[in-house]
Amino acid sequence: AQVAESGGGLVQTGGSLRLSCQASRVTFSAYAMGWFRQAPGKEREFVATESWNGDKYYADFVKGRFTIARGIGANSMTLQMNSLEPDGQAVDYCVAAHNTAYIRAGEAIFSGQGTQVTVSS
Repeated sequence: AQVAESGGGLVQTGGSLRLSCQASRVTFSAYAMGWFRQAPGKEREFVATESWNGDKYYADFVKGRFTIARGIGANSMTLQMNSLEPDGQAVDYCVAAHNTAYIRAGEAIFSGQGTQVTVSS
């Protein structure tokens, strides 16, 4: 399976970015999907996840600002990030696991190479 993220970039505090994830050789609809992020020198952390049947969960630090959604096709997903805070640089990873509990615990079966998001103050 291959997972590829896109949509990262440089944005000012308060701005928005939309990350996309596209999978190949795996059917996303059979898995829970989600996003992790990792800032330099920090542990990877859970951001958001959606179950195969549409249940969504968010980390406390993104609630009300980020929205995870599966694409119309079975193998895509997006993360709409609004009101971005001046967190500096981080790499956001698209991930998949058997259920949302694994993703919320920071575990994944599949992961992409990540896309870098930089929020300037």
